[in-house]
This record gives sequence, structure tokens and C-alpha cells, in this order.
Amino acid sequence: MSKNYNQLSFGQRYQIESLLKAGMNQKMIAHQLEVHPSTISRELKRNIAKRGRTSGNYVASNAQRKTTLRHTEKAKHTVFTESMKQTIQKHLLLDRWSPELISKCSKVEMVSHERIYQWIWQCKHTNTKDVKPYRNLYQFLRHGRRRRKRGNRKDTRGIIPNRVPIAQRPLIVNKRSRLGDYELDFMMGKDHKGALLVMIDRATLHTRLRKLPKRTSSIVF
Repeated sequence: MSKNYNQLSFGQRYQIESLLKAGMNQKMIAHQLEVHPSTISRELKRNIAKRGRTSGNYVASNAQRKTTLRHTEKAKHTVFTESMKQTIQKHLLLDRWSPELISKCSKVEMVSHERIYQWIWQCKHTNTKDVKPYRNLYQFLRHGRRRRKRGNRKDTRGIIPNRVPIAQRPLIVNKRSRLGDYELDFMMGKDHKGALLVMIDRATLHTRLRKLPKRTSSIVF
């Protein structure tokens, strides 16, 4: 039996569901599936329902869906090429785009805006010759200072009352196979006196812009 964490298959998840209903504990299930007990422990901790009619229960189909969604949305490591760096530099300096807009509307594919922010701040604190052309890019960020890390408990940016979790989004949206599934973002004007609504079709990347007098739900929707 391996002591390393193993990815479980859909079939193994159905086995876990059945064995739990039969009254087996985690150690017995791990022995039955020939995996380390920590694999079962982590699987149950992540995928036992915490709300709804299945609250407190492990459901194999739900566990598989949640796992697939996590893998789909998981940030992937991307090595910046020189071309990508120059594109980011152009959009920041000349177009005055935000990293959010750069990640969605430019040729910098498969790079999240968080990764762009990280690279910009790494450049600021790096003295090597290849980084020198990009060391001052942080000065063109609208925030004017380093953004708080998402793990900071005091950071309340983006907290929307009564928001719907992204996990409840239909799975077909993640496939980017149909038209009409839009992602929305804002570009704020000076002193937050105006806003530009950016709407991007997930399938075609067709982008629409709409100027707003202010950012309120009544105007957007």
C-alpha cells in the first residue's frame, strides 16, 4: 500500500459511498481499496456535503463533480515568454489596461490576472538584467500599491452579499462549447466616478464594452 496521496477514480468513489453505507470506517475502506488511509480521509473531508438534502453524507457523483470542477479551475503554472512580457508591458504602459483586462482580452492566453500581478511585483524586487525593462511596471497599476494576498483574513474585496457560489454554475459552462455564457468585469474610472462593463463570451472570446455612469446592479442588469 502506497503512503502517497492517490487520485481516486469515479468507480472508487462509488465503492467508498457503498462501503460507508455498509458501516465500514476509513481504515477498513482504505484497506479494501488498497490506498493509504490519508487518501480516504482527504476525500471525505473535501467532498462530504455540508448543506442541502445530502448534508453530512458522501455522494460519489457529487464528489466526482466537485473534484472535476476544482481541477478545471485550478491555477496552472505558466512560464512567461519574452513575447508575453512585452505584450503585458504594452497594454499596461500604452493602453493602460488592468491585469484583469489583459488576461481576458489580449494574446496572453492561459494566464490569470493574479499571475500577472505576481510577475509584476517579482520584477520590482529583482535586479537581474533580463528583468530591468519591466521593473517599473508596478507604477502603472491602478492600485498604486501591492495588493493584499487573498489569504489575508482582513481582506474583504469582492465579498458580495447573498452571492451564488461558482460551484453551482452549470458544468456545461466550463466546457466553453456554447454561445451566450458571458464573464463580466469592470474597469473603474478615476475616483470611481464611472465604470466600463467588459463582457466576454467564454466560447468565442467575443468582447463587448458598455460605458456605465456608476457600478450598480440596477444599471448592469
